[in-house]
Amino acid sequence: MTHAHQRLLIIDFGSQVTQLIARRLRELKVYCEIHPFNRVDDAFLKSFAPQAVIFSGGPASVFAEGAPMPPASVFELGVPILGICYGQQVMMHCLGGRVERGHGTAEFGRAFVTPTEHRHEILDGWFTEDGREQVWMSHGDHVSKLAPGFQVLATSPGAPYAITADPARRFFAVQFHPEVHHTPKGTKLLENFVRIAGFVGDWTMASFREDAIEKIRAQVGDKRVICGLSGGVDSSVTAVLIHQAIGDQLTCVFVDHGLLRLGEAEEVVSMFRDHYNIPLIHADESELFLSALEGVSDPEVKRKTIGKLFIDVFQREAAKIEGAEFLAQGTLYPDVIESVSFSGGPSVTIKSHHNVGGLPEKMGLKLVEPLRELFKDEVRALGRELGLPESFIRRHPFPGPGLAIRCPGEITREKLDILRKADAIYIDQIRKHGLYDEIWQAFAAILPVRTVGVMGDGRTYDYALALRAVTSVDGMTADYYPFSHDFLGETATRIINEVPGINRVMYDVTSKPPGTIELE
Repeated sequence: MTHAHQRLLIIDFGSQVTQLIARRLRELKVYCEIHPFNRVDDAFLKSFAPQAVIFSGGPASVFAEGAPMPPASVFELGVPILGICYGQQVMMHCLGGRVERGHGTAEFGRAFVTPTEHRHEILDGWFTEDGREQVWMSHGDHVSKLAPGFQVLATSPGAPYAITADPARRFFAVQFHPEVHHTPKGTKLLENFVRIAGFVGDWTMASFREDAIEKIRAQVGDKRVICGLSGGVDSSVTAVLIHQAIGDQLTCVFVDHGLLRLGEAEEVVSMFRDHYNIPLIHADESELFLSALEGVSDPEVKRKTIGKLFIDVFQREAAKIEGAEFLAQGTLYPDVIESVSFSGGPSVTIKSHHNVGGLPEKMGLKLVEPLRELFKDEVRALGRELGLPESFIRRHPFPGPGLAIRCPGEITREKLDILRKADAIYIDQIRKHGLYDEIWQAFAAILPVRTVGVMGDGRTYDYALALRAVTSVDGMTADYYPFSHDFLGETATRIINEVPGINRVMYDVTSKPPGTIELE
């Protein structure tokens, strides 16, 4: 039986960090969804029936023409509401307060709030040490007059109404961002809010798994499903979940383009065909892909060539599966959010998953997307719930075009062989030093230059290798990982000693931005 989860609605007014609000709530086992303000009307509120509402921040001014506003009926739902930054200003504006843009009241970055004489459980756990708390501000406008019923719980130098509450209606409004890690006790405030709203924390991966299996069975019936398998976390969890739901009605298609890491193809086949007993077609088309890429050095041409061939091979193999009516994709919640246009215009392009973009229409297939409600960390938790090995669950992201974009310039079989061996040593070093889980993504790239070296008594003229490792939360921004010089020296020595064809190793210390994580 499907669980009826308690639901919280986040109305998005365009903040860059709205997704963080949802992630913090999901960590508190509260099911929430983000919806743009222009998609939330009376009918939507009635059907969604939230148990609480959060207004996100946003870049607009409440008094500007066409400023984003919530429907008036949201204040009549009788449920707790929390306004964050612009969300606070919207609440005051709508409920009879006043917002102004005044000189000297803008605050950007770290600020400190201090409590007033008013106390409320929304701030349980706050102001316990030196009587003030660090928060992260980002506002030009400010509230200059509170709406009737509100009282001030805390102030900051630039925000006299930094934390406010209307206890009778359970309305709360803060000028800062509790969702970012620069507000150290922000999560505690959100935890207090959902407790006040009566949430019991019923959003768990165990209950999600049961619900998802039930939904897949209801959607698919006795028909067959095709799943494009890459060996990455999203497609692996999708495959195992659907297989638990419908067994042999699922067939996985693994297109091997010859651009995978050392032993990767064998690992994927062994895991899914042998261990999980999932029907699997292993289409080894490395010759086809590598021949098509011969002489190609432009990164975009590489990507397009690989993408087109991938679809051709996938379509050919999938057409052999009789009675297939569904295509499974590992679409995640951030992809779904990004595909909804905030401005109400055409949708932002949703990223194609594992290069199967456009296939459902071409093949007349319906989509099965069991992970579309989940964030990446929840997918990993679901993977554990499904019994997937930790080595798959904690795996670093790997790009669809594979080693092609870690081989700037022309791709040759020789360069790919050198790169595979070097990359395997690098990852082995990272694991040996216990650093793998601290790093978002690490890889080696073979550079399109040869350099002079001396090995033994002889002169060498071999390839240079770049090592890359970054820390990140979501891949949107990233910083290089600060390896010790000892680690880098030891790793470079191993690679040069063990991999013929490389005589120089470098470490890339570029952050994103300005660089990208991958080299191409």
